[in-house]
Amino acid sequence: GLRFTSKLIDGKFPDYETVLPIGADKLVTVNRNTLRETLQRAAILSNEKYRGVKLEFSPGRMRIVAHNPEQEEAVEELEVETVVDELAVGFNVGYLLDALGSLRGEQVLLRLRDAQSSCLLEGLPDERARHVIMPLRL
Repeated sequence: GLRFTSKLIDGKFPDYETVLPIGADKLVTVNRNTLRETLQRAAILSNEKYRGVKLEFSPGRMRIVAHNPEQEEAVEELEVETVVDELAVGFNVGYLLDALGSLRGEQVLLRLRDAQSSCLLEGLPDERARHVIMPLRL
């Protein structure tokens, strides 16, 4: 037969709401598959150790930039729906790809506040899963 064992942890569950970006007034909506494919290409030239990519936002545009120690660079630009003037934020491309891979919506909504705050990713429409991704300093 099947035997299932579990261990209960005696402790308090962390307050996840403290890492949700409060006041995230910069909104970016983009096709999930297009963003995922673009990030996969950029990941090839990202630094193997830090896996950092920079997302640069301007009205109607998202620019994805990746560098590596060999001075190689990948730059791609996407048309997006934005409620943002100008913003540049660095993220670990692996974390972004993991989040995008688990969402099912056709579109993804990124909620941002500034370059030092976390980003909240949600699938659209009607996605129950949310992903919080902390920024990198690049």
